[in-house]
Amino acid sequence: MSDTLSVLKERLEKVLGKKVSRLHEALGELTLVVRSEDYLEVAKTLRDEPSLGFDQLMDLCGVDYSEYDNSTWEGPRFAAVSHLLSVKHNWRLRLRVFAPVDHYPLVASVTPIWNSANWFEREAFDLYGILFDGHDDLRRILTDYGFIGHPFRKDFPISGNVEMRYDPEQKRVIYQPVTIDPREVTPRVIREESYGS
Repeated sequence: MSDTLSVLKERLEKVLGKKVSRLHEALGELTLVVRSEDYLEVAKTLRDEPSLGFDQLMDLCGVDYSEYDNSTWEGPRFAAVSHLLSVKHNWRLRLRVFAPVDHYPLVASVTPIWNSANWFEREAFDLYGILFDGHDDLRRILTDYGFIGHPFRKDFPISGNVEMRYDPEQKRVIYQPVTIDPREVTPRVIREESYGS
């Protein structure tokens, strides 16, 4: 671990104490995992504590852990992962919070802390179905308003649930159940017999 990461790790452990569920280093980056009930308070501390000073949220995304690392995941299914930047100290941190309930994934919104989270939380809601408690305008952002489901969930069918087409009789676009048969998408490798020799 580099000197910068070890200093940051020590400061996080000192300032946050028991609110740290897990703090680990991989590939030259620190990841802080917190419980959902501590998420908002930890985010405020990360921004307001002068020894940390994470004043910018660079990214926030949803993650579906239903299948992870080629095996069945044992923990909560959905997480919100934020990437933070401290301009003053020139360090970065990944902040992860898991939604405690899989069938109703809900975590606190960090838009009151970093207003740049607004668009990212809407995107995570639209694509993963993660709800952000306290978000002022949580609505679809990339899919159609009438869209059913969340396309980045690992259990979402590849062909979707509905399709739209123009109906010349009704003179409008209509939605209907998907008419193509679902199939397994398996890449096929075709090589010549003399390949590699």
